[in-house]
Amino acid sequence: MKTGEQAVPVEMLAPEVSADTELASSIEALLLSVERPLTPQRLAEAIGLLNPAEDDADSSPAAESTRGKIDQAARKEALGRIDRAVNALNAAYEQTGRSFRVESVAGGYRILTLPKFAPVIAELHSARAGHKLSRQAVETLAIIAYKQPITRAQLEAIRGVSCGEVLRSLIERRLITVRGRAEELGRPLLYGTTKSFLDAFGLSSITDLPSPAELRAAGT
Repeated sequence: MKTGEQAVPVEMLAPEVSADTELASSIEALLLSVERPLTPQRLAEAIGLLNPAEDDADSSPAAESTRGKIDQAARKEALGRIDRAVNALNAAYEQTGRSFRVESVAGGYRILTLPKFAPVIAELHSARAGHKLSRQAVETLAIIAYKQPITRAQLEAIRGVSCGEVLRSLIERRLITVRGRAEELGRPLLYGTTKSFLDAFGLSSITDLPSPAELRAAGT
């Protein structure tokens, strides 16, 4: 703001500007209040942009079709407002040099610190080093992430060692889960990653994993 200029009171802003500012602040408050990602749908419901589906006495096909069209239009508009508010928050964070931003993780939004602050955060939480994944667990998790769904036999054939204990450890940490059974002799269990895995590694979906070419380029 230039010398001599006065701040414009919030109540004098255009209604849509004031409303969008309040919406962004509400989203920020909600994301700060939880330790897990919140989907745009859940945010919209919590703020009051969307209402949970309610029973209606008129359940005729025509009425349901009309309600469906209205609901879809309202949902699209509400989720669009949520996305725009998140973008506005991130723009404000970047302009003011904040150490965090809102990221899309595991199908929802979560406030995360920027990667460049990882060293200082790691230093503060060094006491938790004993809870870090072992090298064997990381290797096993990486194979499951890229090859899922995968059986224990297939996993052990790749690693060349027994993986029973490591699998149990990863399941206890909720990083992997049983995804069903393979259509082969004995119907062995199939393993895959979970939403907690996406959350822990800051991924929106499994497709965000770096490709083998990217890993080779990074010297991994």
